Amino acid sequence: MTTTPRLVLVGFLLLLGVQLPAGTAVADDTGPSEPPGTEPTAAAPVKVDPTDPDLKLPEGATLAEAKVLDIKSVVEDQSGDERREDTNADVTFALQAEVLFGKDSAEISGAAKARISTIAEEIRKQNATRVRVFGFTDDLGSSTHGDTLSRQRANAVQAVLDQDLNSPSITFDVRGYGEQYPIADNSSEEGRRKNRRVEVSFPRTQD
Repeated sequence: MTTTPRLVLVGFLLLLGVQLPAGTAVADDTGPSEPPGTEPTAAAPVKVDPTDPDLKLPEGATLAEAKVLDIKSVVEDQSGDERREDTNADVTFALQAEVLFGKDSAEISGAAKARISTIAEEIRKQNATRVRVFGFTDDLGSSTHGDTLSRQRANAVQAVLDQDLNSPSITFDVRGYGEQYPIADNSSEEGRRKNRRVEVSFPRTQD
């Protein structure tokens, strides 16, 4: 251990019998040389007894079968107009109604068809043969109107996908859920905008 000049001096004075003033501090000016908790006086880690009965399964108990946890990846464009969600099993695209349709309309705009064509390319890439197209609205207006409008919008998106894919082997499941299954708070316009959407999902078969 390294001894500082200050400690040598104090030790020499004590050896000579010199009384130091009360309150004189005797300290090592070099500071700590090891991280806190690694000093010689630090408590040793707790030892674990591998034979402790509390660490064993109760008699007759078994471990659950191993399973692969579902990993979800969500990517949303900066404007919030489109969101892609990937899991181990499925791919889901959510398009905001405003980028597809006019207000209270189920007629798809020309610009929106390009977005739907991009989804069709991904369906083709995944070799999907079953595609779900679900429409949703906010909670404004009557529930019946929301159910009808959401179904009409889902039908319109499915028609464009069907035309782009042009594949008799693909089966579509088209539904309109109206105000059911909101993904945001309907108490604000920002939340209602997120809830007005059409989702296209299909199984993942390619990495």
